[in-house]
Amino acid sequence: MRTSLPPGRRARLRAGLTAALLAAGMSIPAATTTAGAASGPGTATGATTVAGAGTPAMAGPGAGLRAAAGEPYRDPSLPVATRVADLLSRMTLDEKIGQMTQAERASVTAADITAYRLGSLLSGGGSAPSPNNAASWADMYDGFQRAALATPLGVPLVYGADAVHGHNNVVGATIFPHNIGLGATRDPELVRQIGRAVAEEVSGTGVDWDFAPCVCVARDDRWGRTYESFGEVPELPASMTTIVTGLQGSQLGGPASVMATAKHYVGDGGTAGGDDQGDARLTEAELRAVHLPPFKAAVDRGVGSVMVSYSSWNGVKTHGDRYLITSVLKGELGFTGIVVSDWNGVDQIDGAEGLSATDVRTAVNAGVDMVMEPQAWKQFITLLRAEVQAGRVATSRVDDAVRRILTKKFELGLFEKPLTDRSYTSTVGSAAHRALARQAVAKSQVLLKNSGNVLPLTASGGKIFVAGKSADDIGVQSGGWTVTWQGSTGNITPGTTILQGIRDTVGSAATVTYSRDGSGVDGSYRAAIAVVGETPYAEGQGDRTGSMGLDATDLRTLDTLRRAGVPLVVVLVSGRPLDIAAQLPGWDALVAAWLPGTEGRGVADVLFGAVKPTGKLPMTWMSDVSQQPINDGDGKTPLFPYGHGLTYRDTPADTAPPSAPGVPVASEVTSSQVELSWAASSDDVGVTAYDVVRVQGTTETTVATQAAPSATVTGLSAGTAYTFAVYARDAAGNRSPRSGTVNVTTRAGNGGGGCRVTYAAGDWGGGGFGATVTVANTGTSAINGWTLRFTFPGDQRVTQGWSATWSQSGADVTATSLSWNASLAPGASTGIGFNGSYGSGNPAPAAFTLNGTPCSVS
Repeated sequence: MRTSLPPGRRARLRAGLTAALLAAGMSIPAATTTAGAASGPGTATGATTVAGAGTPAMAGPGAGLRAAAGEPYRDPSLPVATRVADLLSRMTLDEKIGQMTQAERASVTAADITAYRLGSLLSGGGSAPSPNNAASWADMYDGFQRAALATPLGVPLVYGADAVHGHNNVVGATIFPHNIGLGATRDPELVRQIGRAVAEEVSGTGVDWDFAPCVCVARDDRWGRTYESFGEVPELPASMTTIVTGLQGSQLGGPASVMATAKHYVGDGGTAGGDDQGDARLTEAELRAVHLPPFKAAVDRGVGSVMVSYSSWNGVKTHGDRYLITSVLKGELGFTGIVVSDWNGVDQIDGAEGLSATDVRTAVNAGVDMVMEPQAWKQFITLLRAEVQAGRVATSRVDDAVRRILTKKFELGLFEKPLTDRSYTSTVGSAAHRALARQAVAKSQVLLKNSGNVLPLTASGGKIFVAGKSADDIGVQSGGWTVTWQGSTGNITPGTTILQGIRDTVGSAATVTYSRDGSGVDGSYRAAIAVVGETPYAEGQGDRTGSMGLDATDLRTLDTLRRAGVPLVVVLVSGRPLDIAAQLPGWDALVAAWLPGTEGRGVADVLFGAVKPTGKLPMTWMSDVSQQPINDGDGKTPLFPYGHGLTYRDTPADTAPPSAPGVPVASEVTSSQVELSWAASSDDVGVTAYDVVRVQGTTETTVATQAAPSATVTGLSAGTAYTFAVYARDAAGNRSPRSGTVNVTTRAGNGGGGCRVTYAAGDWGGGGFGATVTVANTGTSAINGWTLRFTFPGDQRVTQGWSATWSQSGADVTATSLSWNASLAPGASTGIGFNGSYGSGNPAPAAFTLNGTPCSVS
């Protein structure tokens, strides 16, 4: 006999079963229809079709049946507002509260995500998978996302990380200068390009929400977050909100689109004494004039989220300030995105330790939409549920918060493409991004003093002495928020130290000697370069209530160098202006390098004149610490005023291009790629990059950028003739004449008839696994409608699929495109996938065809 359960009880039963299966590492059953005899999922014969409806069929038990019945929120052709309204109408209170909850990834399991309907996860500073690399991040993200998609409504997660100067949690990522250095460039377009590069690296790890940029206006250099500010006057951070456009694109949902966050709202840079998380004792007119404009600029650019500040405004914690959050931000500024709390920031509202009902009620009623409770997220859910049920938080307020959250998820395209776009994974730490970072480093250098025009140094002849604890340390020059929250000294991530940049610039033309403490220097050296400054810190750990000068180690090193009687060039690596007025008369030149990140050669580019210094101070430089706070226009006499910055006026800019590279030589030619190598170019200050171009008549298209004289060109069509050439670029941006050309014809036949497939499987144990498949059009014409076929070499079975209609007959598997991903332009790709089971082994398929054409496999 068959008994029908009420819908609510059926949903609860499905959710419990889903959580139990995930906890056991098993795949989640989906509704299927079976062609053939009594065979079905898991049997050795028969054909099983797993429904796809534009979103993953793995969205939970019964997903295929629900899609067949029609659910507007799953239809990408409908307006976002319509989809949001439909989905919201289907949600229980617990599902809504789950969407408002953001937990730290280390405090949840896959079963938790499914059972509690969590809406978001984050990686705090230093929270990373092992091994900490881009591929591991992508695997981690996809695993968490599959757990979210296994809920009855299949609402995907949005995953956040603090990519504040590059994707800085990931070892091997490109680390750009911190914001204080970018403010010194005065170059909003460069900052937009950096945002785009960061978005690509972030997207390659699955993360879709960046807790950046910090648009604070730092008014007191004693504050430990000064380096997170673009500058001390509101116009400068406001102008740098171009990074929002870089991160998000022209609108959310485009290629490598990552939701940006304007933080920390509002006044965190104006606290008394520079106290992190302190009190901004300001009139409303002062708050509006100084600290609000950058947030308005970010909102005007369509920023997707705003993070609330830990700080208070005249004694009231901003996390509980309804006037600032709802009346000003959401009302007056018209912000329609997500307001998110900071890490346990809600806990501070009532002044007592830990999270309370008062904290939760006050924050949500004030207008906080998503609460970041890294560890106490279950407690938050319990407290908010009770507050709503008691009527102290209105259901309408919860609905408003969830509506905002769902809107951004739909705009990001997470319902259609919930898993990592691995076509961007290889961009993490790429040569092109590192070249951009080097350019940003050079533009951020501020030349503060240059007695006797000691700079620029010539790269040839004699001996140069380099000293200082900051000269040969990637961790020191990158600062806080690098791999870990506080950052650390040492070789923590790949990059070029300032010392190595100097050596690479000089090459064999001069002798470079390094001694950390300066020992060994004498009058035989034509110059000494001291690289000194702060060691890494973040947030309140960087607050300075006493001295702001150099430490004893640096002072001893400087004294040693000064006694040698050679010209002394000081490179200051720091997150803010330091108290150096007493030592300055003994220095011939001073360069503020800020916290340049991994590309230290950008510092050398300026020291040796490959790039003329153009940076301008984003902060007023104090004469001594007693002047703090000191800001432009306050009447105090600084050591260097806001906007100060010298250049090499008497030194002509480098306009000489590198020599032409050698004619490229082709090797390892396949149906879809070719290896090219060429003789290196020469240049008076050094080649920074090579651009490989495809030549088509008078048209040239850049297909690869590399620092070394070789490159792999991928994505080529089988049996097609290509012509390639190479250009060299130097640090000043000069481009060489074009090399000679090489003609290459890719191989035809097996392995590359215009398509490429990447197959990646993750084994769950117990006979279950999940696989992602990326299908790329490597041909020269669009594909409109496609069918992918492959054969399992073992006894694997597809149990669920997404982003395609999947079917299996015996060992033969077919995936057919859906309406939203049927068209693939040349060079475009789409990601699909499935969950499966196996008995005796799980070897990968060896061959794939797309519309009957063999594909190359990568």
